[in-house]
Amino acid sequence: MQLFIGNKNYSSWSLRAWYLMSRFDVEFSETQLVLDTPDFYNELKKTFAVQKVPALIDGDLQVWDSLAICEYINDAYLSGAAWPKYITQRAKARALSAEMHSGFMALRSEMPMNIRATRKVDLSSEALKDIARIDEIFAQQQDVFPNEWFFGDFSIADAMYVPIVLRLKTYQITLSPEAQQYCDFAMRCPVLQEWITQALTETDIVECDEAGTPV
Repeated sequence: MQLFIGNKNYSSWSLRAWYLMSRFDVEFSETQLVLDTPDFYNELKKTFAVQKVPALIDGDLQVWDSLAICEYINDAYLSGAAWPKYITQRAKARALSAEMHSGFMALRSEMPMNIRATRKVDLSSEALKDIARIDEIFAQQQDVFPNEWFFGDFSIADAMYVPIVLRLKTYQITLSPEAQQYCDFAMRCPVLQEWITQALTETDIVECDEAGTPV
């Protein structure tokens, strides 16, 4: 099984699929491509109709889109373990994952993932609304599962939100104590720290993701 990803410093969607597979010890080979370069598009064009990462090859199957990859891995390799056990929690976890997948556009645009950096940005009112909603989600789940993942055990929902944790750190966003508790808990994960360590060794610059001013 082969997973195509972008720069670990910048590629938040790549992190989601990689993180889920790594957290559950699913064996895969990793092909990393430099974002926003001709080689990136040329390499993906050989196999995939859509030249975006993450992208997965498993035998004759090609899967693109981070959430679709997570769902496939959950079904094919994890016997459903990547969603919460109880149906009500599972429904909420899916709703939260879908909300991240299709929403928070202002936050994503104004606060691109940039693990190596510490930055300051002037945020729009829409981005601030996105941050308030993120704070609400984190705090609500911590109220039920303090110092744990969203639903106690790690799930796809956590994989979908972990890149936001890294963005909040880069841009030094102040959160409620409960929301910050989730961020601190996630940052202690050794698998996430492995990704961060590798991101810090990268030297490629993707100019469109260098938002704000250095602090």
